[in-house]
Amino acid sequence: MKWFKRLWWTAVLFALGLAAVVFTTWEPDRQIGPLVARWGADPSSFLELDGMQVHIRDTGPRDDPTPLVLLHGMSSSLHTYEGWQQSLQQDRRVISVDLPGFGLTGPSPQGDYRIDAYTRFLLRLLDTLGLKRVVLVGNALGGEVAWQTAVLAPDRVERLVLIASDGYQPSVLSMPIAFQVASSRWLRWVSERILPKSLVASSVRSVFGDPARATPEKIDRYFELALRVGNRRALFQRMDQAEFGSNAALIRRIQQPTLVLWGTRDEMISPDQGTLFCRDIAQCKLVMLPGLGHIPQEEDPRATLLPLREFLGSGR
Repeated sequence: MKWFKRLWWTAVLFALGLAAVVFTTWEPDRQIGPLVARWGADPSSFLELDGMQVHIRDTGPRDDPTPLVLLHGMSSSLHTYEGWQQSLQQDRRVISVDLPGFGLTGPSPQGDYRIDAYTRFLLRLLDTLGLKRVVLVGNALGGEVAWQTAVLAPDRVERLVLIASDGYQPSVLSMPIAFQVASSRWLRWVSERILPKSLVASSVRSVFGDPARATPEKIDRYFELALRVGNRRALFQRMDQAEFGSNAALIRRIQQPTLVLWGTRDEMISPDQGTLFCRDIAQCKLVMLPGLGHIPQEEDPRATLLPLREFLGSGR
């Protein structure tokens, strides 16, 4: 019976250890009011769509015939494009949005975070804003939403900009620890109730080519918006529903001129996948960004705007 006693005491110690972890890292959901006060100031606005109050920033001249629509990646928010939007809005209409399940928009009432749900959401957003034809820009998850929308509704998309985009079966170099926790179902009960800020900080630093650029304010933003009511569960649902690479064959159907941007120090998805996009897209230009990581538009807005402006200017 000694083995049974050892097993019993092991189980007791594990339970006590788990309880201690939960107790010391417990983080309740954050209510929307204080989050809007800090992260939803002007020029933010909210648009009722699909049972959600969708957080958007719509700036720049209203007579722009092909506005830019900026889509962020998983666990991010429209704030990742702040540098780009502040610069581009001088002469272009620029619309950034918190996708369902993230940022201040929060969870989808339907709990559907498959790519086709996001493309339908995006097309309804364009209709609601009265946008007939746009330039779609997307990073990671947002990139796949962008290119699949371009395939589904080519008449609505003039050009594409894909930044470290999802699309192919991932050649993942390293997954941020926060995503590892989110994808582990056996940790689900615990991870819906805790969120060590140190884990968020480590994950944010890992997607920057230069971790020093992950400033305390950026870490605060990622941390606090992850705690918005419903966002943790939405992330877990998105991880459960994701089918990475399942629609890669559709990439060959992209007709629009496409700019692919990829940081050479992207440790989330191999930069080699940028070459795959330009192999399969007829009108494609690949720009590698030295020293930058998985979210280069946030890490160095000025450097990444140069190839973007050249690409946009070539079509006007």
